[in-house]
Amino acid sequence: MSIGPLMLDLEGLEINTAEKDMLQNPLLGGIIFFTRNYASPQQIAELSQAVRETAGRDILIAVDHEGGRVQRFRDGFTGVPAMASILQNAKDLSEAKASAYRWGSLIAIEVQAVGIDFSFAPVLDLGDEISRVIGDRAFSTKVGEVIELGREFIKGMNDFGMAATAKHFPGHGSVEADSHVDIPVDDRPREKIICQDMRVFAELAQNYQAVMPAHVIYPSVDSQPAGFSELWLQDILRNQLNFDGVIFSDDLSMKGAEVVGGYYERAKAAVKAGCDMVLVCNHPKEGRELLESFDFELDPKSAARLATMKGQSLNYSLTQVRQSDNWQQLEHDLELDKLV
Repeated sequence: MSIGPLMLDLEGLEINTAEKDMLQNPLLGGIIFFTRNYASPQQIAELSQAVRETAGRDILIAVDHEGGRVQRFRDGFTGVPAMASILQNAKDLSEAKASAYRWGSLIAIEVQAVGIDFSFAPVLDLGDEISRVIGDRAFSTKVGEVIELGREFIKGMNDFGMAATAKHFPGHGSVEADSHVDIPVDDRPREKIICQDMRVFAELAQNYQAVMPAHVIYPSVDSQPAGFSELWLQDILRNQLNFDGVIFSDDLSMKGAEVVGGYYERAKAAVKAGCDMVLVCNHPKEGRELLESFDFELDPKSAARLATMKGQSLNYSLTQVRQSDNWQQLEHDLELDKLV
């Protein structure tokens, strides 16, 4: 059975009665975990297994586990620094690249060891100080450095079996407003957006396996936010950048998505624009209503693309991971990173 086009979330540490029915709906293709779903590594591993058993089919399990202020699981997991600190704490770019690889590897190991397929990472936005939401989540303020560090971080994830999701195409870091609570508009000329922010996504388009577009309007390119724009997703991302991986919508409950209409209209616009899977987070009522009303025609290639996001989930516990030789070496290297 193919993976469905909707990703929703759970309310707590266990699956409740309504969520059991939700998980058995074949249109549900993914679950994203948040801090409220986490108590310990053992508990989240058991919840991951329960999600799969209840669904009874292939389902994607994801989490936002970037590091810094965006790390959903903390107690029992390694504290991952904000990505901006990697370069700041290194003596040069070469050392920073090695560190980025190790942090990407660590995230892949720890997240998969508790039964989760992937983290929505890395952030490939530029870390312009103007941005209220990106900031130190970005590797750097400079295009070339984001490309180099992003490439190594992605390789670390990929080498340990995890697919990478680049966000937020074509770049959220050069606009002040936060799309979680506002409707950002980036008024810069098209050429500047393409040659600066989007250049990172263009250079790495054959490295990452998925992309998440920004709920940002770029009037010099299109009147619609990128995540609802056929021009951005089909003409530019697919055709010009030759990207053939998964396109995930950003959370449809964010303020930046409201310009499209209600949840049904948002999902319809996202799918029409080219998204393979749409997310609704922190709004269980609206998510389940969308699950019941979802009737949009999907790209025939979507199911195959989504299947590529299934990680090579490690068949052992986080405790066993930390007893392995590979882990011991990685832990040693990361301690060196912290001392630089």
